[in-house]
Amino acid sequence: MLLSKALKAFPDSVAVAAGDVRKHLPDAVFVVLDDDPTGTQSVADLPVLTSWTVEDITWALAQGHPAFYILTNTRSLPEDDAAVRNREIAANAFAAARTSDTELIFMSRSDSTLRGHFPLETDVLAAALAERSGQAVDAVVLVPAFPDAGRVTIDSEHYMLETGELTPVSATEFARDATFGFPSSNLREYVSTKTHGRIGADDVLALTLDIIRGGPEQTADLLSKATGNTPVVADAVTEDDLRLIALGCHLAHRRGTTVLFRVGPPFVRAAIGQEPHAPLLTSEIYAGRQSCSTGGLIVVGSHVGVTSRQLHHLTDALPQASTEVIEVDAVISEATRADHLGKVVTRAVDGLAHGNVVIHTSRTLVSAASGEESLAISRKVSAAVVEVVRRILESSPPRFVIAKGGITSSDVAVHGLSIRRAMVRGPMLPGIVSLWEPMDGPARGIPYVVFAGNVGSDTALTDVVRTLSAPSSAAPDPAGPRPEEAR
Repeated sequence: MLLSKALKAFPDSVAVAAGDVRKHLPDAVFVVLDDDPTGTQSVADLPVLTSWTVEDITWALAQGHPAFYILTNTRSLPEDDAAVRNREIAANAFAAARTSDTELIFMSRSDSTLRGHFPLETDVLAAALAERSGQAVDAVVLVPAFPDAGRVTIDSEHYMLETGELTPVSATEFARDATFGFPSSNLREYVSTKTHGRIGADDVLALTLDIIRGGPEQTADLLSKATGNTPVVADAVTEDDLRLIALGCHLAHRRGTTVLFRVGPPFVRAAIGQEPHAPLLTSEIYAGRQSCSTGGLIVVGSHVGVTSRQLHHLTDALPQASTEVIEVDAVISEATRADHLGKVVTRAVDGLAHGNVVIHTSRTLVSAASGEESLAISRKVSAAVVEVVRRILESSPPRFVIAKGGITSSDVAVHGLSIRRAMVRGPMLPGIVSLWEPMDGPARGIPYVVFAGNVGSDTALTDVVRTLSAPSSAAPDPAGPRPEEAR
């Protein structure tokens, strides 16, 4: 279906300035529990934690920003472990907030293609809110749209958008995910399916474009009808739609409605009234840093089609880069694992002395009969990737590190690079692909790029590598000149 046809029944988009959202921010801090690190791709200059002790969260609150991220990596965990982790983070967040008398609003950030532990995570957070603060959650607002990456929601139907054509997300590879698959793109039916019928599709409230574009009051009025964790699914096609939803939610908050969020990456930016950040230039990335004679390390773990095409383009466009393959069959067998990984590390360290090194897992997807068994294989492969990165960092710290894939990015950050606290500095491409500045650990001073598996054009990975590899005095900008530079 054409986008233009799908929008015919709805009002035109309404322009909303980011500054208007900032004027109406609640006197609270948004705590974004990110189930993989790629959710930071839409924001800039916000703290991100990979550890959630009370001390770590106190540090994040002390930075004075309207939001901060906690990397939970729960998309890689079984349900029981994901529940424990969400519960622990909520408890520690409340403990840290008490010392500064700070009100917290929780956002559960997950995949824009609907993969993840829903409703588990919002159920756990709602229970924690009720227990720790005495607040019963009225509405659980779902906003999976990610316009920058071509994910839009119209009349409660969630789509992939490419060259003006809409494809229901249930017709894409993401809906066939071995662990988190789903049969319907209609968000009301999605909720009913994921709750195993506990919540019927007709019981889900819908914030459709006519309500959203009618103004914040209409959104707040609909939210006022929600009680007892009522799911509310929201349309969005543009950044302005996201800002209108945010304004409506802020108004509902002032009226006394308690809202919990389940959102895609860009909603955090909209909710705090942050302008989209222009893609970072090489000169900005390396400003104030000592030059590094080694090459950069590109680690690719995701197996979705987009990633495989980007990897193919990168190796074709930059043949001078060394390429090493972590063979999945070799690392899931204890008999061959150690020898195989040792050889990969040795060759990679040698390659970094001469230029960039690409390390990717073999492209044949190895899965099992059940979702739990598939996750177990994924964890073994991810552990192998982490071991390789950690050993390379010990021997030859690279100029930069890129991790491609959500779980890969998380495990590389936490276990490969030992990052606990970082600042999100901005995107590498418009609205997607996040660059972190590690604030501690052995990777401090090494730009770390978090690159979701399911975003970007076929050239996107190559574009990011070129920006990071360029001399800092001559930075290519894959997004083209900025407005002030074009004049």
